[in-house]
This record gives sequence, C-alpha cells and structure tokens, in this order.
Amino acid sequence: MSVSRSLQGRYVVVMGGSSGIGEATAALVAADGAEVVITGRDRARLDAAVERIGGKTTGHALDATDADAVAEFFAASNAPIDHLVLALSGASGSGPIASLDPDRLAAGFAGKFWPFVRTLQAALPRLSAHASVTFVTAASARAAFPGTAGLAAINGALQAMVPPLAVELAPIRVNAVSPGVIDTPWWDSIPTEARAELFTGIGAATPVGRVGRADEVADVIRLFVGNGFMTGTVIDCTGGANLPTGR
Repeated sequence: MSVSRSLQGRYVVVMGGSSGIGEATAALVAADGAEVVITGRDRARLDAAVERIGGKTTGHALDATDADAVAEFFAASNAPIDHLVLALSGASGSGPIASLDPDRLAAGFAGKFWPFVRTLQAALPRLSAHASVTFVTAASARAAFPGTAGLAAINGALQAMVPPLAVELAPIRVNAVSPGVIDTPWWDSIPTEARAELFTGIGAATPVGRVGRADEVADVIRLFVGNGFMTGTVIDCTGGANLPTGR
C-alpha cells in the first residue's frame, strides 16, 4: 500500500521553518493539504517564508533556545498537533579537539541539543495520540571528518535518543533524518565563491557527485509523516557521503 499523499485536516508544526530544510518540509506538507505553523527567530524572514509556502500556513516568531517562550507557544496551541518537525539548527561546536573551547561546545549543545529536548517536552501534552515527531540531525553524528567531533557529539546525542523515545512515547512515532551537506542558507556565512568551491569539492568526493537540496531531505521527512509503520528510525540523506567508497 502506498503512503497517502493527503494531509487534509492534519496540523503540522515545523520548528525552524523559515528557511532551508524546515521551509522545504513546510511547503511539502502544506501542498498536501495540512494546516502548518512554522517558527523562526526573524519575523521578516518568517513572513517571507509564509508567503512562499502558501496554503494554510502561518508563522510564529520564536527563539527555540528560550525555554519559557517555547513552553508558552505550545501551551497556547488549541488544536492537537499531528506532526512535529524539529528542524532547528546550530552552528557552534566545530573545530580540532586540541583547541576546541569547552564553552563553545557547550554553546553548541545549548543551541541545538537542549532546544530539541525542551521543545519535545513542551509539545508532548499537545501531541495527538498517533502523532509523529521527526528530528533533523546531521551526518556528522556518524562521520569521521577531522574537526567535527563536537558536532558529532551534539547530533549523535540526538540520534541516540530516537529508538528509546520511539518505545517510551508509543504510539507516538519518533524518527530522524540525518542530512549530509545540503545547499541551504546555513552556509551563507561563507563568501559565495568560497562556498561554491567548497560544494564542488564535497560533491566530487560524494557518490552522487554533488551536495544535496533541501527538498530532498524534506522528502524523507514527508515519508516519516505519512508512513505510520515507521518509528525509531534514523535515515541518512547524504548522497552517499557517509559510505566507505575507497576514494
């Protein structure tokens, strides 16, 4: 039996939905008929994303690192949440271990790991009986690139939680997608030419020959949303970058 494409009457919350993978996911589920709420820190970016996504989409300005604001957001939710997508990103925690500042690594956990945990805790009373929760982690969790031990710790911790959460929270389903290098605004801090060179080099070392797109990761999230027989699963979406190719 194929996965139903209709999400008519379903209520979906995408945390971190104002750009990149979160926005692509919101656009996909909105096109399938869901009522969607996206969150993001920047009101202007949030409004622009709502305009691009269309459908029954609204935006809520929210800093996911603010535990009180997150709790208030979910406490004010009237409708049961059918699907929760945590596409929150953090940029801190990378660097060689010999010089990695423990405070910087702690900031990495504060910017991504703890917001995931606190958001899930705050959302639990509002999740419908057969809801799904999807974490967007990162391939650094199981990669072996020098300078990424801190990122591996943050994303690996999130991925390690998925199987026990799937059992503890059942029948709520909990899954995660683990993206590789995806061309999103997350990389915008790198100058355009340098970013293009970086993507070309990464793509050349990847079996598919390129970096990924946000909509390709969104397709995996949509699978988790629509397939009621998937839980406790982490799916790599890396273009094969995590494979031992011998290159």
